[in-house]
Amino acid sequence: MPTIPNRQSITASPNYKWWVLATIGVGTFMAVASNSGLIIALPSIAAYFHADLPAVQWVILGETLTVSALLLPMGRLSDILGRKRVYITGFAGFIAAAGLAGVANDLQILILAKVLQGAGSAMIQANGAAMIISVFPGRERGKALGSHSSVVGTGAIIGPALGGFLVSGLGWRWVFLINVPVGLVAILLSSIILDPKRFLPDLCQVRRPSFDWLGSFLSAAALLTILLALTLANRAGWASLPIIAGLLLFVGLLAAFIWWELRTESPMLDLTLFKRKLIAMGMGAGWLTFLGMAAARFMMAIYFQSVLGYSPREAGLIIIPAAIVMTFMGPISGRLSDRYGWRKFTVAGLAMTSTALFLFATTLRTDSPVLLPMLIMMLQSCGNGLFSTPNNSSILSAVDRSRYGIVSALRPLTRNSANITSIAVSTAIIVGTMAAMGAEPSLDAVSNDPRAFVAGLHTAFTVLGALALLAMFISFLKGEQALEPQPTQDAAEMAEQPTSR
Repeated sequence: MPTIPNRQSITASPNYKWWVLATIGVGTFMAVASNSGLIIALPSIAAYFHADLPAVQWVILGETLTVSALLLPMGRLSDILGRKRVYITGFAGFIAAAGLAGVANDLQILILAKVLQGAGSAMIQANGAAMIISVFPGRERGKALGSHSSVVGTGAIIGPALGGFLVSGLGWRWVFLINVPVGLVAILLSSIILDPKRFLPDLCQVRRPSFDWLGSFLSAAALLTILLALTLANRAGWASLPIIAGLLLFVGLLAAFIWWELRTESPMLDLTLFKRKLIAMGMGAGWLTFLGMAAARFMMAIYFQSVLGYSPREAGLIIIPAAIVMTFMGPISGRLSDRYGWRKFTVAGLAMTSTALFLFATTLRTDSPVLLPMLIMMLQSCGNGLFSTPNNSSILSAVDRSRYGIVSALRPLTRNSANITSIAVSTAIIVGTMAAMGAEPSLDAVSNDPRAFVAGLHTAFTVLGALALLAMFISFLKGEQALEPQPTQDAAEMAEQPTSR
C-alpha cells in the first residue's frame, strides 16, 4: 500500500523544489483566478449597489493600489522576518478579507475588504516567486519561472469562466467566498511543506537589512496621490485646484522618494538598477504594455455584458480563448528568443498589441458580432505573450543571480502600477466622453443607450494603442541579446552542497 509522504520525507526529497513550486502554485492560481473572475462580476456588483462606473472601479483599484504600495515593503519585511512567515500571514489576511467582501452589504465595506485583501496579496506576491527561486539552482530558474507563469495563465483562463458560473448560479458574493476554503487548503499545504530554512534571503548575509519606513511611506503616498487625482479629475475638473495640487504633490513625493532611496543605506528599491539600459527600457516597455492589457480586460467585460447583453457566465466564456492564446504563446516565445534573440519577438509582439488596440478603437459598435471582439482580444493576447517572456528574459540577463529577488519584486510592481493607471485613465476618458455626450456614467445608462460608452471606448483604445507603439519603439532601441552576466553561486546551489561538521 502506498504511503503518504510526511513533512520530513518531503523536505529531504531531491524533488523538494517541485513540492515548493506546486504549493506556491495553489496560492498563485487562487489569487489570479480570483482577480480575473472579479472583472466578470463587476456589472452585477454595480447593479446590486446601484453604483456608477467611477465608484465600482474602486472594487478593483482599492486592492491593486494596496498591492502596488505594499509590494516592495512586504518584500523587504520578509527579508527581516522570514519569507514563510510573511507568506502565510498574507494568506490568512487574504481569506479573512475575502470572507468580509462576501458578506458586505455596503459598497464602501466591500472596497475596504478589497483594500485589506490587497495587503494580504502583497505579502503573497512578494514572496511566492522569491521562494521558488530560492530552491531552484540558477541553471533551472528559467524552467521554474516558466512553470510558475503557466499557473498564472491557467488561473487567467479558469477565472473568468468560474466567475461567470458563480455569478450566474450563486450570485456575485461567491466570487469572494470561494477563496475561503481554497485559501485554507493553501495555508495547510504551506505550513506542512515550506521549510523556512530554505528561504533565507541570502545565506551569506551577516546582518539583516533595516526596514525603509520612509521609502515605504513616500512610495505609497505617491501612488495614492496620483490615483486619486486621475480618478476624481472628471468630477472636479482637470483644471481645478484640487487636481492640480494633487498632481504637483505627486511630483514632489516622487522626487522625495527618489532622493531618499539614492541616499539611504538600506533602500526599499535599489534605483541604481535602472542605470542599466536593458532594465530601464524593459521595465518601461512592460509598463506601457500592461496599460493596454488591464484596460482591455476591464472595459471589455463591461462591453460584453452591458452593451452586447451577454450574461456573466457567457462573458466569462467569451474571454477564455484570449487567455488560452497568451498561456501557450509565452513559453513558445521564450524558447525562440533564447535561440534567436529578444528584439524581433518583443517588437513583433508589440506591433500585434498596438494593432489590436487600434482595431478596438475603430471597429467596436453597439451591435458588433461577438466574434469580432473575441478575435481582436486573441490578437492582443498573442502579442502580449510574444512580448512578455522575451522582455522578462532580457531584464533578468542584465543582473547577476544574487539580485534576481529585487527584479522579481519589480516585475509585479510594474504590472500592478500599470493596472492601476490603466483602469483609472481609461475610466476617466470614457466617463469624460459620456459626460460630453450628455450621458450618465452608470452601467444602467450604458445598457439603455450604449453609444456614448462605445464612443469613450474608441478614444481610450486609441490612446492605449499609441502608448503600445511607444513601447514598441523603446523595445527596438533596447537592443539585441547581451552577454549573459557572470554567474554567481546562489543561495539555492549553496544549500544543496554537502557541509562538513
